[in-house]
Amino acid sequence: MTIVARGKKGKLSLMRRVPLRYASVESRKLVWVALNTDSRALAESKAGPVWDAMIEGWEAKLAGDSADAERRFSAAQELAEMRGFRYAPMDKVSELPLDELLRRIESVSEDHRTRTPDLRESAALLGAVNEPGISISRALEIYWDLARGSALGKSQDQRRRWRNPRIKAVKNFIDVVGDKFLADITPDDMLDFRSWWMDRIEAGEVGANSANKDLIHLGDILKTVVRMKRLPLTLTFDGLSFREGEARQRPSFSDSWIKEKLLADGALDSLNDEAKAVLLAMINTGARPSEIANLGPGHIFLDAGVPHISIAAEGRQLKSAYAKRVIPLSGVSLNAMRQHPSGFPRYRDKPGLSATVNKFLRANGLLETKDHSLYGLRRSFEDRMLAAGVDDRIRRDLFGHRLDRERYGKGASLEHLQRVVQAVAF
Repeated sequence: MTIVARGKKGKLSLMRRVPLRYASVESRKLVWVALNTDSRALAESKAGPVWDAMIEGWEAKLAGDSADAERRFSAAQELAEMRGFRYAPMDKVSELPLDELLRRIESVSEDHRTRTPDLRESAALLGAVNEPGISISRALEIYWDLARGSALGKSQDQRRRWRNPRIKAVKNFIDVVGDKFLADITPDDMLDFRSWWMDRIEAGEVGANSANKDLIHLGDILKTVVRMKRLPLTLTFDGLSFREGEARQRPSFSDSWIKEKLLADGALDSLNDEAKAVLLAMINTGARPSEIANLGPGHIFLDAGVPHISIAAEGRQLKSAYAKRVIPLSGVSLNAMRQHPSGFPRYRDKPGLSATVNKFLRANGLLETKDHSLYGLRRSFEDRMLAAGVDDRIRRDLFGHRLDRERYGKGASLEHLQRVVQAVAF
């Protein structure tokens, strides 16, 4: 990069050879760019950004030569933005006030080889690049990149569980309306999709909640692509959701069932050792199955003055900001964790724990009712604390729930929490 003085006033300019990569979009072999200063220090500070801007412009033009419609459209948008305008299709450009239309025309640079307006810039500034035809399936591929921030901090298994419902929603929609271009999706398509879900709800195959989740995921994917790709489309999902009944509460196990059935001698012996330990650890902690399954050696403190586990976001996201907490270990939960001081590698960041345990409990007559599941142990622990008159703040801190008011102070000490848990532990 060379900075030289040009003209009688000695103003400095940037002089540099055009890289061969851009020969197809830049006819000059050598470029001179006025830096509008006679200060060498200032010129040197300006030269780098000026050259970077030229590189960006050439890259945008190269992309505009691509046969890929999406890339060509994106290049036109970038090129328009570099000239200080937002890309708009030709019919919209023609409706602009005359002064803005003239500014767009005057901003088109000249092709130095032919001394005519640069065709790529003309197309970008005057809206002559066709909107890309993005199919529904292609929209999902684009969405993963646009929404990658939502996956930050998630473990591999959490990412899988985040992706799968969205993949399912798109598959369901394509099965109903076909893999259309986004621009071709009609209100009738959305109503057909809703009718398909209504048929399944009426047949008792699914609940309204499942249908609504599908609609939410599909709407998020398509609207995100339309918005972030700045496509001139309007997709509406208004009025499509189904009214949901009262959310079904997962029932808790009764104290007698836990003592006489789950903790009966030999009741859990044929369940694999790690799954059995997770179940037992839940009984006196109320922690979620996934929270216990993902405990690592650095989160299990068996030799501390108060043995406890620490629920923390390391390598995975927590359910909420309030889920970070410590829980003392007592009774059968402490004994189970002593058998697994390093955690549960069989289930760490892997699916299948709840399904395995629930299948075992169902097959062995250990579910109190058909509506019970492993998660009911969490509710049982809360029921016991309620019956014991445990303070609401302490219950919420142990369960990782949000407090209905501002939190003051650090909360109960670990020793205090130990006394609370021991009073209700099996």
